Amino acid sequence: MPLSIAIITLNEADRIKNCLETVSFADEILVVDSGSRDDTVKIAESFGCRILSREWLGYSRQKQYAVDKCSNDMVLILDADERLSKETAEGIQRIITMPEPEFVSYSFLRKNIFHDRWIRHCGWWPDRVVRLVNRRQGNFNDNLVHEGWISHGAVKNLDLFIEHYSFRHYADMIKKMQDYSTLAAQEMLQKGRHAYCWTPFSHGLWMFIRTFFLERGLLEGFDGLMISLLNAGGSLMKYAKLRELEKYGGGSFFRS
Repeated sequence: MPLSIAIITLNEADRIKNCLETVSFADEILVVDSGSRDDTVKIAESFGCRILSREWLGYSRQKQYAVDKCSNDMVLILDADERLSKETAEGIQRIITMPEPEFVSYSFLRKNIFHDRWIRHCGWWPDRVVRLVNRRQGNFNDNLVHEGWISHGAVKNLDLFIEHYSFRHYADMIKKMQDYSTLAAQEMLQKGRHAYCWTPFSHGLWMFIRTFFLERGLLEGFDGLMISLLNAGGSLMKYAKLRELEKYGGGSFFRS
């Protein structure tokens, strides 16, 4: 069964090469780029990828667009900051050579790597994600953040790993915290959620306690402390922005 890889990109020149080197076995690699100003597209072209340009639609809609544009029914959905191990690549190849796959989707365990080491605590592990799918038997949800694939059939949980290099440094984490908290606030507003003056602080405090103590972020040393603080900051800002939206509306000052 032929396989397509679907990847969405924006300014990923420093990471996409490592991703593409691990998926050379695929019949098609489709990259949907939303206006990169670096060498992302040039690097993808050098690997023989099919390139489509598309303005940013949001995480779920952008990934759905990429999946819809693939030439094959079996699609492996990856981010440019992810890589396959040799064992995972071999496992995927075994699945796609089956005459009639038993499952419509397959999930993987994701190893989140930060500062060149695997973060096993802070709620970062285990991190299971559905990525190998029959595109005609499922779709992405409508979430603004934490997008995910909804399978219309049985899902097989594989003991295979995807390596995830989500953050380059602390500044990258802060930027993502800002972006995600904005989207999360907008999503909560759409769902009729409310925030009182104490809500941001109570949620921020609870998030720190949960990440640093209950999810044992303290075992990750200084990185664990920073991840816990930034998780807390993201939770605080999510509810602060929700309260801001409720009180002042979605003016241009709030657009991401």
